[in-house]
Amino acid sequence: MRPRDESKISAINEKAIEMIADEGLENFGINKLARAVGVSPATIYIYYPDKDELINQISISEGLKMCSAVLDGFDENMNFEEGLWIQWQNRASYAMANQRGTRFFDQLRHSTYKERMQEAIGEEMKKKAGGFVKNAIKRGEINDMPMEVYWSVAFAPLYSLVKFNEDGYSLGGRKFKLTQKIMKETFSYVIKALKK
Repeated sequence: MRPRDESKISAINEKAIEMIADEGLENFGINKLARAVGVSPATIYIYYPDKDELINQISISEGLKMCSAVLDGFDENMNFEEGLWIQWQNRASYAMANQRGTRFFDQLRHSTYKERMQEAIGEEMKKKAGGFVKNAIKRGEINDMPMEVYWSVAFAPLYSLVKFNEDGYSLGGRKFKLTQKIMKETFSYVIKALKK
C-alpha cells in the first residue's frame, strides 16, 4: 500500500475548496480537480473513494477548523455579553481571513452535502458552546427563545456586515469597510435586543 502523501492531500483539498468556492459545485469534478492539482485522477481516488466522500471529508475538516477558530478564548460559563462579543470577534476574524472558505461553506449550505457538515459542526458547537445560552437563561441575562430566533438576532447582523465588507460596498452601492467601531456599535444594538 502506498504511504499517504500529506502534501498531496493538502494540495487536493485546497484546490477543491478553491474550485467549489469560485466555480460552484455544479462545475466541480474529479478529472478537473486532478488537472488543476497536476495529478492523475487515480491519485485522488487513493485518498477518496469518490467525489462525494472527498467533498464530505473536506467540509467536515474545514467545519471543525472554523468551530475551533470561532470558539477560541470562549467559555460557556462566561457572562452573556462577554461570551457573545468573543464569538463576534472570532466569527468576523475567521470570515474575513477565510473568504474563500466562507464561499465554500455557502455552496455546501445549499446542497446535499450540508447534512454531514452540519452534523459535525453541530456536535462540536454543542460540546463547546452548548451550555452558553442555557447558562445565560438560567442567570436571567436573556429570555428563553427558539434557537433560530436567538441565532437570527445574535449573529445575522454580524454576517451582514461581513458580507458588506467582502463586497466592498453596502446598501445603495456606498463604499464600506468593516471597522471595530461599526462592529461594536452593531453589537450594542444586538445586546440591547437580547438582554433582559
